[in-house]
Amino acid sequence: MKPQIILPWLVLAAALGAADTNQLAQPKPADQASPQIERGKYLVERVAVCAECHTPRDEQGHLDRDHWLQGNILDYKPASPRPFTTIAPPIAGLPSYATDELAVRFFETGLTANGKYAQPPMPQFRLNHDDALAVVAYLRSLRPTE
Repeated sequence: MKPQIILPWLVLAAALGAADTNQLAQPKPADQASPQIERGKYLVERVAVCAECHTPRDEQGHLDRDHWLQGNILDYKPASPRPFTTIAPPIAGLPSYATDELAVRFFETGLTANGKYAQPPMPQFRLNHDDALAVVAYLRSLRPTE
C-alpha cells in the first residue's frame, strides 16, 4: 500500500481510540448507592423487615413496591388491651425526623423525635451507631411518591 492511503486510516484509528478512552473515563452514574446506604438497605429490608408494617399491600396481598415504606394502616390488634398503635407511619425519606441526629437517636435508643418510646408493635431498636447511621442514610435516600 502507498503511505498516503495508510496515513488517513492511522489518524482515524487513533481518533477512535481516543474517543473510546474518553468514554471509559466518564464518571459512574450518581444513582449507585454508597456502601453505607447498601448496609442500611440490608438492615431495613432483610433484618428488621420494616416493610411488613410500613408498606401497604396490593390486592393479592403482596407488598406494594410503588408505595415502599410510605406508611400503612395495620390490620391486626393485640389480644388483650394495651398501648398499641394501628398506624405504621411513612418512613421513606424519614418525614417525621427533622434532623438525622434525631433519627439516629431513635434507632440507637428507641426514643422518638418527641422524646417518647414508640408504641408496640414497633420494636425498641438498640442499633450501634454505624448501623443507625446506615439505616438513616438508606431511609433518607428514598423519595416518597406523590
